[in-house]
Amino acid sequence: MSVRPQLTYEDYAAVPAEGKRYELLAGELYVVPAPSPLHQRVSKRLQRQLEAFFEEKGLGEVFNAPVDVILGSHDVAEPDILVVARPSQISHRAIEGPPALVVEVLSPSSRHHDRVTKAARYLALGVEHYWIVDPDARHLLCQRAKAAKAKEERWVVAAQGHGDEMVRDPSWPELAIDLARLWR
Repeated sequence: MSVRPQLTYEDYAAVPAEGKRYELLAGELYVVPAPSPLHQRVSKRLQRQLEAFFEEKGLGEVFNAPVDVILGSHDVAEPDILVVARPSQISHRAIEGPPALVVEVLSPSSRHHDRVTKAARYLALGVEHYWIVDPDARHLLCQRAKAAKAKEERWVVAAQGHGDEMVRDPSWPELAIDLARLWR
């Protein structure tokens, strides 16, 4: 019986792209399908709202995929949108360490991966804020990492909205996400 070794960032960086996008989670390599036009529209519209808040107030820099986020020696994610509050995390090769906010926009092909696999790795590796946007359900879920009694962390709902509502995550009370602008 052989044990498959966990891949590292160096292994990940050596994979030939061949027109594909990849992520490394818990040492396992995943192929990331190209997003749909709807996914890209929603992602772009949310990114603009986040930029208007975080960048104009000097609270952080907003990035969108493709950009590597190195969360550990065996974890390199490529979130749809992320906010980096500490400029020291931005290196020549990637974003290094957990961003202040990670956002994933669901696609039919990524729904389970984003909600389960990536959510678990983000939580385990120190991401404090994880938002999930579901264009099909017209829903935004804002989650925050919270330690449970046994010191195990879990995601708790900080805010959420459907349809054309305005969503405010209590961590940034002045930030109001206009969902109507995402789905138009």
